[in-house]
Parts: sequence; C-alpha cells; structure tokens
Amino acid sequence: MNLAQLLSEWQRDEAFMQQVAAWRVREARPGRFRALPDSLHRNVVEALHSRGITQLYSHQEAAWQAAHEGRDVMVVTPTASGKTLCYNMPILNAICEDSSTRALYIFPTKALAQDQVAELNALIANVKTQVHSFTYDGDTPVHARQKIREAGHIVVTNPDMLHAAILPHHTKWLRLFENLKYIVIDETHIYRGVFGSHFANVLRRLERLCAFYGAKPQYIMSSATIRNPGELGHLLTGRDLCVIDESGAPEGERHTLLYNPPIVHQQLGLRQSSLQTARRIGTRLLRENIATIAFVKTRTQVEVLSSYLKNDVSERMRAGIVGYRGGYLPSERRAIERGLRNGDLRGVVSTNALELGVDIGSLDASLTVGYPGSIASVLQQSGRAGRRRGVSLAMYIANASALDQYLIHHPEALLDVSPESARIYPDNLLILMDHLKCAAYELPFASNESYAVETTNELLDYLTDARILHRGRDEKYYWMADALPSHHVSLRSAAQENVVIIDETAAKPNVIGETDKFSALTMLHEEAIYLHQSKSYQVEKLDLDNGKAFVRAVEADYYTDAELAVRLQVLDELEQQTGAAGTTHTFGEVAVNATPTLYKKIKFDTHENLGWGRIHLPEAELHSVGYWCAWEAGMFPFSQDTWESALKGTGYLLKHACALHCMCATSDLHITVQVRDPLHARPTLYIYDAYPGGIGLAERVYRDRDLILPAAFDMVRRCVCTSGCPSCVGPGQADEELKTHVLQLLATLCDTPVYV
Repeated sequence: MNLAQLLSEWQRDEAFMQQVAAWRVREARPGRFRALPDSLHRNVVEALHSRGITQLYSHQEAAWQAAHEGRDVMVVTPTASGKTLCYNMPILNAICEDSSTRALYIFPTKALAQDQVAELNALIANVKTQVHSFTYDGDTPVHARQKIREAGHIVVTNPDMLHAAILPHHTKWLRLFENLKYIVIDETHIYRGVFGSHFANVLRRLERLCAFYGAKPQYIMSSATIRNPGELGHLLTGRDLCVIDESGAPEGERHTLLYNPPIVHQQLGLRQSSLQTARRIGTRLLRENIATIAFVKTRTQVEVLSSYLKNDVSERMRAGIVGYRGGYLPSERRAIERGLRNGDLRGVVSTNALELGVDIGSLDASLTVGYPGSIASVLQQSGRAGRRRGVSLAMYIANASALDQYLIHHPEALLDVSPESARIYPDNLLILMDHLKCAAYELPFASNESYAVETTNELLDYLTDARILHRGRDEKYYWMADALPSHHVSLRSAAQENVVIIDETAAKPNVIGETDKFSALTMLHEEAIYLHQSKSYQVEKLDLDNGKAFVRAVEADYYTDAELAVRLQVLDELEQQTGAAGTTHTFGEVAVNATPTLYKKIKFDTHENLGWGRIHLPEAELHSVGYWCAWEAGMFPFSQDTWESALKGTGYLLKHACALHCMCATSDLHITVQVRDPLHARPTLYIYDAYPGGIGLAERVYRDRDLILPAAFDMVRRCVCTSGCPSCVGPGQADEELKTHVLQLLATLCDTPVYV
C-alpha cells in the first residue's frame, strides 16, 4: 500500500477522523525556471551541466543577480528548494575569475556542515579550476589545520569554532582574512535568543578583523521561512540585505494533519500518550514501507520511541530504524545520515537535530510529536518529508499539555498564521561584555573605536578599572591576562565542559556518547538508566570533577526520570505595577538554586511508576531575570496546600501561554511557586528565563502580560474537563476544585469574571 492509498483509508475510518482536528491538502505546484546566466564562468556552467543542472529555479537566478551586483543577500525559501546553489554558484564563479578569492561558510551544526561540504565537493570535482574546500571544526585533525589555513579557498566551520579557534588566532589566518570576499550563513533562523545574540557579537568581531586586514566581505544568507528575515539579517550583520522569499522550486502534493490522541479516561480527561500514538501511527507507516521521520522533544523520547518502533515491526525491518540525537559520536551520526540518503534506513526518530537542512534523501512522512516551540520549527520538521515530488504526509500529534490542546482547538494558529519573528538581543550587557573581552584579546581597542554601541568607551573603562584591560600610553586598550577569554564564553549558554559516557560492559572500556554537565545531573546520576540506540545502560558512577560517567549494559524494561528541587531568591526588583484586586506584577533579577532530589522508574509500555530513589549530587546555580505576580493571602479562603496546588496549576498554564506568545520552547522558561514569599509573605508565582543573565523572555512576559494572561485564562476555561486535567492545570493534581481555584487566580490577574 502506498501513502496515497493509506491516506484514503484513514479518510474512510470514522474512528481515526474523529481525532483529526484539521486536514489540509496543498496541491502540487510546478517549478518556475530560468536560464543559466550569461555572466556565469564557463567552468561553473560545465560543472553544473555535469551535475544535470541546465537551468535554475527563479529564486536561484534572483539570488545570483543580487550577489553578482555585490549586494548582501538573504534567501528565504522552503526546505529542499535548492538554497545551497544560491551561494555555491557565485562563490565558485568568483574563485574561477580570481584564484585568490576566499570564502567562509558558517553552519550552526557539524552535521549540516558535513552534509553541505559533501554537496559542495561533488560540484567542485567537476570544476576545471582548482578549488580547495575544507571543514574546520573540532573533529579536524591537528596536522591538517595548517594546510587549511594556507590553501583553503572555502573554509567551512561553525559559530563555536569561529569564536574560540579562528578569531583569537587570526594571525595564522592571514591569507583568509586578507582575501575574504564572501561570508555564507546558512539556516539563519537558528540564530535567535541567546545563541543569536552571541553570534551577532561574533560577527561584529569578525568584521572588525576583516577591516583590520583591509577586507569587506559580502554576506549571502539563507533561512527557513520566518516573518522578519530582513530585520534578523540586519541585527546579525548590521547591514541591509536584499531578501528573496518567493520560491520557484516545484512542490509535491502535501497532506497536513493535526491529530489529537483519543481520551482514555473520560472523567479525568486523560488522553492517550502522544508517544504511544506516534508509536501506533509510525508502526503502520513503516509496515507499509513508507519512509518516515518522527520528531520528539527530548533525548529520552528518541530512545523510547525508536525502541517501540523496533519492537513493533518485523525482524527484517528493525535494522532500518534508528534514533538520532545529540550525544552520539560524530562517526555514528555520519553513518545514520548516509543510511538515510541512500535509502538503507526507512525510519528515524530524532530531536530537532535533523530539523535543519541536512540532506537525508526522500522521506514520505513526517511526524511531529508535541509542539516543538515555534511555528517555524513545525514547518521545518514537516518539510523533511516530501523533499522531492509525489504525495507526502506531515502529521502534528498533540500531547496533553495546555499549549498543545490550545493549538488543536485553534488549528488556524498553526496552519494560517505566518511564522514567527526571530528575536535576538546582541546588546545584552553580559553577552556584550564577554565579547568585548574577546575582541580586546584579538586586537587592542582604539580610544575612539565603537563596538556597535555608543557606550563602548565606558565599558572599556570599566574593564580597565577591573584590571582586565590595560590602557597604554597610546590610549589603546590592551588585554592583560594570558588566558584566552573565548574559552570561558559559551555561545549556547551551556556548560563548556562535557561529560563523556564510558561503557564498561566489555573488557575494554568504550566511549559511547557525551552530554553537558547540567544535563548529567538528571540523565547520568548513579542508578539512572541511560538509553543509547535502544539499548539500556545503568549508570554505576558519575565523576563530575573529571567529566566521566561509567555505565554498564543491562536488560531493563523501564527508564528513569529525575526531579529537581528549586530555591529562588529575588536579587533586585527592576519594575513593579499594581494590578486588579490588589495583585502585583514585578520584573527583576533572581537567583535560582536547583538540586536533583529523586528519580522515578517508568515502565516502557504502560508508563507506570515502578519505584523511586534518591539522588546525591551538588546543586546547580542560575542567575537570571524573571516576572512574578502575587496575590493577597486573604483574597481567597484557601489552605496552604490549596494555595500551592492552585499556584502550580496556574504556573503550568502560564508557562504554556508564554511559550506560545514568545515563540520559545516551554523549556526556555522555568516556573517556581511560593505560598509565603519571604519578601512580603504573599502567595507568589515566578516565571524566569532558563538562561544565565536572561534572554529577554521574562521581560517580554511582563510587558505583554495583558495578552498572555487572558490566553492562559482561555486555555483552562475552554477545557472540557470538570475539575482540572493534564490538558489544562497539568498532571498529578488531585484537588477536585482545582480548576475553579485556577480560574479564580487568573480571573483576578485579568480583572475578568470567572464564568463567562
């Protein structure tokens, strides 16, 4: 049975269609083609012909014309629309005309860089002019690095390597910087929030060095569909870009389904697990030999769902199903990508690691399990299927969270609303100061030099007073220490040091993966079950000081899930307003201490709790910014336990409403409640950024609370349950009047009658 026949069967299945909230069909569309430009160098023309390319899509030709005119370009077209040629073509053309030309390609992940280099090299192999392209990342052998610095026409790297290895050692890259004509930035929409804010500062440092060497490179950028490509490009580069956003690539027929798992307990409003639903639908697709990719939100879910799918298909098909996530070794990830491209693998379960434009061949179906944090991500994930012509399926499977249920009941929010704007905050003081230190190490600052902000001199004077910089007799600011400042600045707000996972099952220990130290607290505590490629390993020892976790293979029918205890302290109240009925709304700085306390053993199939154990690990500390709202303790006749339940239920709703409004993942925000806040002895609900120093999310919640609070109120008011369920007030709440209590709290914040 092919996919079209299966879709027809589902349309006739009454039980299946009852769970479908929306079914949209996008008709197939032919491509719009243009002739190869006359100004294209004959060697590039011949190379394109050898690859079977005799004409261009309309957006590729438009990108060529803009680049050829010397303009900075941003190409914004769907997945698999040939964006790669938009930058490869003008750069190869420039190298054929002048062999001294250099280009720098920046990709957000190693996987994407490896994939694009393979495609670039296949094209270069047919160019008669000698062109050298090299990847320069953490996996590049030391002995090869000098050759890359000397001979590389095209150097392919990632933001982290540019930040920590290339810019601080720019004197070794003399030939690159003196002749740098092009900077390519792929998957630009990834650079948002804290990562994008750091990356904008890395580009400021890069341009500062280019100016020192007498170069002014041209930008060619590409992105998935976002609402503000020109604005984002300007914030990243400081330049106005020519935006090309009308795709000329052909599109096959696509079916987009929004599916809500069935209710399994009517009274409690409990729904079937979205993971179990993905298992059932994914198994059916795979049994019909329909190549399928499933996107889940966590590494643990990758291992659980891939185990389920392997168990449910025939033994012959099991080898063709794999998981893909961060933490796998590079060689393992490359092998999986090759298997998907050549068709040896028919099913893959992935985190958003495969959301980007890695070429994984032609897949027929894409399953997105739970809202991934943005509409842009939903579009990217659905675009991984139907990359070539023919019928394709993109299915969004909702989970029981308030946000997912809100989207299921408002499908237009996913299907009809344009993708979000990507936001960055490059002038965040903490981020800016970090990169000023890095820039001062790379080149001394002149006294009249501006680093993108008017207060550059004040910041440099502050660093001088702190004895980090030294002001010389020539009025320049010099770096004082011997250490590289870039080694202490993480672009992704994650720990620089990773924990290596060592399998001691065999006589010879074997490294099977790695993770960051913060994740290790919940994933690799002693007695945790660590899942890797559907195999279970028990953690026997976690050595955080030396960055090692020792595991041993076991046969286990459960996995573990850890819980954190959180202690929050207000450091500074920056703004406060009084709301309705004596409520207060505050924005300020907070310090959070989190300690892993216990873990639960969860059975694979039934998700039963099989037991628990204590975790003995040190706490982690986070300084961030937050928004908090407080009520008068006597406003409602609640006991302390009732207040706590009501605050937790309200926090659960508010977190999901904030995620929808701020276009972020729920994991980007944390919630803490205090029934008797130490400062004012009032019941208080805190929501704060999950990143050191904050990235502007909590501040936006404070500013836009008049939009966010009514959305949270609407989520719980419209829920069909009677006393509160996982779809509105969250899981694990037992109070029969909880829904009413949550409605009362939100109604006072919104100054709205409870029942409307």
